[in-house]
Amino acid sequence: MGMYKYIKQTLQKEYATRSPEYRARLTSWGKQPTTIRVEKPTNLARARELGYKARQGVVIVRVRVRRGRRKREKADLGRKPGKAGRFFSPGKSLQRIAEERANIHYPNCEVLNSYWVGATGQDKYFEVILYDRAHPANKDMPKQVGRVFRGLTHSGKKGRSL
Repeated sequence: MGMYKYIKQTLQKEYATRSPEYRARLTSWGKQPTTIRVEKPTNLARARELGYKARQGVVIVRVRVRRGRRKREKADLGRKPGKAGRFFSPGKSLQRIAEERANIHYPNCEVLNSYWVGATGQDKYFEVILYDRAHPANKDMPKQVGRVFRGLTHSGKKGRSL
């Protein structure tokens, strides 16, 4: 077995048993900002599967997304039966929302892909692989602008009919 297979097994075992390392990691992530750049991927095997390469111009960003449905404000003044709903599902996956937030936070970069790294009762954590379009090392990367907002990443393609 190769190294990446062992990395995958270790991460799956940590998650399945809710190991102290996994819980400590989630606790520290909860105290950090919603979108934060990380030095290296948490799940290196998955990142490499999705196109990550440790080179200049490629960035990993961890994004925290609130789980559950979106709560809308209560309608003001008077009787509005059509506006009575309070909780609405966003119509997009949480992973796609995480990719969009990462791209908004880093406007000079483009989203290549993303993967799940953890979840608590309130939040889900995704790591998003971004690359700098203008960097000479990224000549072989897709040259599309705004890929994530047009559903051209993997998570964007999952929720639509082609």
